[in-house]
Amino acid sequence: MSELSKPEEDLQDPGEAQGPVEAQLLGAEAGEAASHLASSPPASSSAPVKALPQEILNEMMVDLLKFLLLKYRAKKLTSLAEMLYKVFRDNQEHFPVVFSQASECLQLVCGVEVREVDPTEHIYILVPVLGLTCDEMLSGGQGLPKAGLLVLVLRVIMRNGDPAPEEAVWGALSRMGVYVGSEHCVFGEPRELLTQVWVQEGYLEYRQVPDSRPARYEFLWGPRAYVETSKWQVMAFVLRVRQRALRAFPLLSAEAAREEE
Repeated sequence: MSELSKPEEDLQDPGEAQGPVEAQLLGAEAGEAASHLASSPPASSSAPVKALPQEILNEMMVDLLKFLLLKYRAKKLTSLAEMLYKVFRDNQEHFPVVFSQASECLQLVCGVEVREVDPTEHIYILVPVLGLTCDEMLSGGQGLPKAGLLVLVLRVIMRNGDPAPEEAVWGALSRMGVYVGSEHCVFGEPRELLTQVWVQEGYLEYRQVPDSRPARYEFLWGPRAYVETSKWQVMAFVLRVRQRALRAFPLLSAEAAREEE
């Protein structure tokens, strides 16, 4: 994912990139998801698929993610034909499984959904989950989309009663590999993001618990979160993606299930 976090001007068109691309996919979770590519046959075809080295499959995965993120940042449509030409070339039989895994990774990690808007011509659009617009504020098109983390934080706040104790939020994020004071390859430094950026944008409220000594803090849904989504929509989204997460990101989804218990 660190390869994907480069500024847009530094990202080459995958069809023109030279040399190998490192498959750095959000630690062990996405690494495990990528490992499924070697053994999972395309869902839409019963024809034999030639085996490829894991490194090649990982490169295809990252190239497709880069390509889709460029389309998302530019707010442009893409098509099956364009993806096959730009990314897969002589390995088009691997498109179904790689596209499925890349779509799940974008949704679960970045909070970006890939939707087919023309089933006849296979045209796709990329949109933020639940209509959240927080990623539109990425300066200069830099940085990876963060709507996925925002959905997680909103869900944690819901589960803890809204308001949620600060320690409950940080505890949930740490179990997902996001730590206060530690730069994350996708989300950056989470304290600044949660207590400053998203507070200023109106997605979260961060306040001291009244009469707490020593001072304790809590998180609440902000007014913009209520405008752009709802608690029912967040809950429905979490439930909808959980089964897909069990297949593509088993460790991530197992942690999410423990959080719900």
